[in-house]
Amino acid sequence: MTFADWVRRTTTRIRENPSDGLRDSTYELYAGAWRHLGWHVPRGVNVYDREWDVLIVLDACRVDLLREVADEYAFVSGVESVGSVGSMSEEWMVKTFTTEYAAETRETAYVTGNAFSAEVLDAADFQVLDEVWHYGWDDELGTVPPDPVTDRAIAVGREYAPDFLIVHYMQPHHPFVGTEGVDSFAADPFGRDGGETVVDALRKGKIDRETFWSAYRDTLRTVLDQVELLLRNLDADTVAITADHGDAIGEWGIYDHPAGCLHPVVKNVPWVKTSATDLGEYDPSITPQSSSASSENVEARLQQLGYL
Repeated sequence: MTFADWVRRTTTRIRENPSDGLRDSTYELYAGAWRHLGWHVPRGVNVYDREWDVLIVLDACRVDLLREVADEYAFVSGVESVGSVGSMSEEWMVKTFTTEYAAETRETAYVTGNAFSAEVLDAADFQVLDEVWHYGWDDELGTVPPDPVTDRAIAVGREYAPDFLIVHYMQPHHPFVGTEGVDSFAADPFGRDGGETVVDALRKGKIDRETFWSAYRDTLRTVLDQVELLLRNLDADTVAITADHGDAIGEWGIYDHPAGCLHPVVKNVPWVKTSATDLGEYDPSITPQSSSASSENVEARLQQLGYL
């Protein structure tokens, strides 16, 4: 977005709602400055420079959030903090699957619920690119729940036995799931109607940080329950659990995870090492459906996730 675009959007916003319009546009300008600065500043370690056979990516999971629930899961221990190459999913993909790591990418099966794959990735570069968001999207939740991602990860791992398997869950990124009782705040502050997201509601003071954090944490538990199932149905000596980026909830006046953001709560992500053993106790039931990724379809998915 150019500065002229921002001025036009600001004028419209203020005309429609003076107080909210000015506040929203001021924040947009502030986040844009971070985006311009941070995108060009090299920081973080590419995941291919670390040791793993299976990489589990928990979208937008903060280090402190995972540490808070670590005692509840036997496979989560020793939560390290490492620098990510991105502060949003698109940036993470662009800076992870680079020409420098083309050989590793060709040996990678990437099972993803994140729709940015359609924007920046080419299936020909991977051993397998399984875009679960095509057929596993839940319109009521406004996101891809963890279950179909687990199903496909198990199926792909067993069928292809790739050298590298990346499993990209959309949780704990909002819209939050497994958070019954939160819908009483505003019309739907958790973004499931494609309107105002929970982060918008938090930034505008419509919900408090405690409410946000509780729903964020419950959503993390929902996906970790699926990770537990995954680890019992894959064979891997080294499994790493990490995130593509974190999430800001007001630190430095930043909310969400703007592209290029350099704040540690966004750029530092968890790193947990564990292992997996296929006990053969679960048979995946979801079959990929052929689907063409129209630009309208991709845009709709990204908008529901609060990216547009």
